[in-house]
Amino acid sequence: MPETLQLASSAPLTTLSEDEILFRDNVRQFADDKIRPLAKEMDEKGVFDHALIDQFFQLGLMGIEIPEQYGGAGGKFFDAILAVEEFSRADASAGVIVDVQNTLVANAILRWATKDQKERYLRKLAADTVGAYALSEAGSGSDAFALQTKAEPKGVGDFVLNGRKLWITNGKEAGIFILFATVDPSKGYKGITAFLIEKDFPGFTVGKKEDKLGIRASSTCELILEDCRVPKDNVLGEVGKGYKIAIETLNEGRIGIGAQMLGVARGAWEYAAKYSQERTAFGKPISEFQGIQFQIAQMATEIEAARLMVYNAARMKDAGVNFVKEAAMTKLFASQVAERVTSLAVEIYGGYGFTKDYPVEKYWRDAKIGKIYEGTSNMQLATIAKLVLGK
Repeated sequence: MPETLQLASSAPLTTLSEDEILFRDNVRQFADDKIRPLAKEMDEKGVFDHALIDQFFQLGLMGIEIPEQYGGAGGKFFDAILAVEEFSRADASAGVIVDVQNTLVANAILRWATKDQKERYLRKLAADTVGAYALSEAGSGSDAFALQTKAEPKGVGDFVLNGRKLWITNGKEAGIFILFATVDPSKGYKGITAFLIEKDFPGFTVGKKEDKLGIRASSTCELILEDCRVPKDNVLGEVGKGYKIAIETLNEGRIGIGAQMLGVARGAWEYAAKYSQERTAFGKPISEFQGIQFQIAQMATEIEAARLMVYNAARMKDAGVNFVKEAAMTKLFASQVAERVTSLAVEIYGGYGFTKDYPVEKYWRDAKIGKIYEGTSNMQLATIAKLVLGK
């Protein structure tokens, strides 16, 4: 990306500490050098390059908040958000792999696991094992707690789980799954329990990988549990308290999706702004036409607003203050911005933007999921309305 494009410099330096600037710049350089050159091929094949994931681990980006005592980087939630943004600017599939690992899986274990569980699983997550978060089912999307997957106590030391999960990000690559099942359907959401499941547990199978519109290199899979035996020691938190883990973890995850959408919008904007300076019409670059200038300016303004919302929500989370409303607003707005900006980027490229020979059509496809996963836009609006109206 050209240095003359001001948005490419990311946030004003005064909003980040020196350590944060250094971290962000290093992640950005890695994304430009290692991820961006592979993004098109991975998208076409629908497969993420495993060697890249190995490098994510080597750089400490798969355990950003995991304490150093468990082999992690010992960083902040804000650092994870910066990484997700920069990776998504190069490839949204890379961004979501790091996002799920840090803002959902590692975060939930840090908050809810026993000392022994942390010792067993945080070390793996920091070193070489991808994590996945398994909540959704065929009849359980926005109605997150209409779960059909059942967990029945078996003997003294085990649960036996039966059911199917759908739309599970990182399903193909993951070795550890936080999976939600109900131990007592009659109790409704109060029967839901979270389990730590390893890929090689008997009765656990990764099923069909979805063929998606966007974020194609990120695996989205079905999980099948057929008399899957899970030790009682692998209950995360308490039996019947899985709903609390799910809700509070997803609140944090929404900031991660906001960062992902911010990165997608930035990537598309940068390409579109550069192209507008190179493409000529009527004897001059199209960037000299006011109509194009206004589009570029509007896109830049909306991206800056989304960035401020993402960063503010992440800072609030790190500060330990209530951020539920801000997280919902962040995901809602950033996903809207990503959809608008990527669509305009395609239009600025004209007919070329509608072909796979140019990068902006991929950003447009990748942006759409932002309004759907980890809570649809309507669910974010419902959350915001409830909080601002005191209902």
